[in-house]
Amino acid sequence: MEKDNKEFIELDSRAEKMLRNAEYLGCGHNGIVFLLSNNRILKIFKEKKICRKEYEILKRTHGSKYFPKVYQHGDYYIVREFIGGERLDKYIKDNGFKKEIGKSLLKLIDEFEKLKFSKLDIRCKDLYIDENYFIRVIDPKNNYSKKVIYPRHLMKGLNNLGVLNEFLEYVKANDAEKYRLWSFRMKQYLDYNVK
Repeated sequence: MEKDNKEFIELDSRAEKMLRNAEYLGCGHNGIVFLLSNNRILKIFKEKKICRKEYEILKRTHGSKYFPKVYQHGDYYIVREFIGGERLDKYIKDNGFKKEIGKSLLKLIDEFEKLKFSKLDIRCKDLYIDENYFIRVIDPKNNYSKKVIYPRHLMKGLNNLGVLNEFLEYVKANDAEKYRLWSFRMKQYLDYNVK
């Protein structure tokens, strides 16, 4: 007998009301995202625990220009600011790597340190870049619960796009200490995982 994979999430009346006029934007591993009329999005999660974790990160990053503002939340949803622009990996694939991107990424990781993240990493697909090369986070994960001391997933994504060396050259010219750590760790990671 086949397993029934249908899931049911009980939303409160506020979320149900918002959904009536929302526009579907997309679906990810953890949930579904809808655009609301007031330049906000409604993100509905499959699991209450994941929703709570993301909300806690966004609450702790309140006031940071790199993260979306949160307007309300429930057990299975968050209403937050819509982040425009283009996904970073798609932007680089279409336009290449520019030093302004390196500058923005380095500033983003500096912000992670200021926010006392234990995970100084994020995936390219969780970052959006605007026309001024400003980069914002759309999907934070485990920033206070996992320990990652360098942006491994970010650099792995840049490596897959063929621009890792350009990024590391920018880091080398602007933060020698980060360059030494990041280039050493990434070389180890790539040597170990490519074989």
